[in-house]
Amino acid sequence: MRIALFSDTYHPQVNGVARTLKRLTDFFEKVGIEYKVFVPETQDKKEQYPNVHSFTSVPFFLYPECRTAIANPAAIERQLKEFAPTMIHVTTPLTMGLIGIRCAKKLNIPLVASYHTHFDYYLTYYKMAWLSPLLWKYMRWFHASAERIFVPSMDTKLHLESKGFKQLSIWSRGVDCEAYCPGKRSDERREAYKLGDKFTMLYVGRIAPEKDLDTLIKTIKFLPASVKRKVRWVIVGDGPMMKDVQKELKGENVTFTGYLNGEELAEVYASSDLFVFPSASETFGNVVLEAFASGLPAVVANKGGVTTIVEDGKDGKIAAAHDSQSFIDSITEIVENEALHRNMSQQARLKAEHLSWERIFHRLLSEYREVQSQYAEELTNQNQKVSSL
Repeated sequence: MRIALFSDTYHPQVNGVARTLKRLTDFFEKVGIEYKVFVPETQDKKEQYPNVHSFTSVPFFLYPECRTAIANPAAIERQLKEFAPTMIHVTTPLTMGLIGIRCAKKLNIPLVASYHTHFDYYLTYYKMAWLSPLLWKYMRWFHASAERIFVPSMDTKLHLESKGFKQLSIWSRGVDCEAYCPGKRSDERREAYKLGDKFTMLYVGRIAPEKDLDTLIKTIKFLPASVKRKVRWVIVGDGPMMKDVQKELKGENVTFTGYLNGEELAEVYASSDLFVFPSASETFGNVVLEAFASGLPAVVANKGGVTTIVEDGKDGKIAAAHDSQSFIDSITEIVENEALHRNMSQQARLKAEHLSWERIFHRLLSEYREVQSQYAEELTNQNQKVSSL
């Protein structure tokens, strides 16, 4: 099996798609599957990675961390012919995804796609909802030639089915319970962030409108005084709203860290006590699983893929989306009840331990093989029909 991945974002960029794909290619290497990745080049980091072909790019306006490549399809086609992949997997509906589809059709290679981002929700947050019908028309066209479309959660599958998508299959997400674990709690990290003995609330994600940071801001501002005195907030990430959020929360007990990765991020998770994530636009919510693996219960919105992770009252709380008072009530319940918090923390970690990446990736490989087999059978049938004419 030889896999060609086409994506408009990849490591070392910091987002759910890039991190998932890097884990996938790490798995390919571990099990001996040949692969090549075709992506836009990043502007911030110029490291070279094996099997990765990158091309000049510009930022995508709805999601600047996801870049639009300026590439020569004919050159990529030549590289593909030399590599001779048995499967093409496109992961984003921008330039590289389009080139991947073109190459699959021209070279007669089975094509699968994965859906990672609700761009229609982004349009709403950026006050461009009027473009939604055009977006969905394009998305249906983009995915129409895929033999299978992988989605990260049942919520996302139902959303796409309602838009007329077919051939959908759930490719869930996992978490590395060694990289993220309660044992990485760090007194030095807590001291550096001036957390003291405060109950530490954590948010990790883009600082952008689609993450519903307005709800987070109101939650932080309007917590009851009795709770405010006990807690400290840590906000990890960066994005277009950073200056606005910092201005809104000036004077509040909040530490902003910017983007974090690797051991630094793992230590921040483990050094916190509760994960708060108001986003209602997630197809899955990888950061919630990372929090669980680190022993943090989570308070999340009742919309999007996060609802397939958190069990209300068991390993966290599910609050009403866009309702800061609902988040405040959920947070207060956990902060004021030490036994409840301790039990939720234990349950969160237990759930994470049963969601290994390896099991999930092996299931993906099985689906790849099913697609290859079906594609070969369809091709044989077509050839037989042609020869009988």
